[in-house]
Amino acid sequence: MYKKGIYTIKSNTPLTPVVYRMVLEGDTQYITRSGQFINIELAGKYLRRPISVCDYDEKTITIIYKVVGRGTEQMKTMEAGEQLDILTGLGNGFSTENGARRPLLVGGGVGVPPMYNLCRRLLGEGKSPIVILGFNTAEEIFYAEEFRALGVETYISTADGTVGTKGFVTDVIREQALDFDYLYTCGPLPMLKALYDATSVDAEFSFEERMGCGFGACMGCSCKTKYGNKRICKDGPVLKREEIIW
Repeated sequence: MYKKGIYTIKSNTPLTPVVYRMVLEGDTQYITRSGQFINIELAGKYLRRPISVCDYDEKTITIIYKVVGRGTEQMKTMEAGEQLDILTGLGNGFSTENGARRPLLVGGGVGVPPMYNLCRRLLGEGKSPIVILGFNTAEEIFYAEEFRALGVETYISTADGTVGTKGFVTDVIREQALDFDYLYTCGPLPMLKALYDATSVDAEFSFEERMGCGFGACMGCSCKTKYGNKRICKDGPVLKREEIIW
């Protein structure tokens, strides 16, 4: 169930030259799972902007967004005190209702943010998550220290080798001989496919897709699965390994 409401910006700060963290104050009761997203209305823009939830509590929502177009360019100029019309509680997020004790969390680029709240939730359930964050280069890295501050085993991969393991997140798994019993991941499609091929444990994959409405009405983000067509915005963005068709 989603909810439309007005939210006040508490802060909007850069993490890198193109990645920003925005904290919003308002009703968060409709966010019930890590991996859900919000849909933001912007003045002068026909479609809302879907942004994954990085973290939330009883009064605030934290989002992290990359400036890639006119909508996010508009967002980066916003200041504390401004208000936004937002749909919250969208999407089917990650489930922690499984027997995993040492899950692996992998985030690539803008797929990193939803891993943070998931990591906190897993820790709160007494589990011992491992985290891999994948980027192209050192200048793009964000939130690595926030994960380490949680006390979790955290690895970095960069395509150019400027920080951590040179290569991709799958290279970290191989080189570190990581032992894990479940996989959660969010990121670009090539990374998700590589992780699917490189692992065999039960897994949940969060897909990125262009969305029109954000709540399943327009059917614009439909994809084929082994169990029929599903809408990434409503039935996803999280899909389980056994239902994915590549």
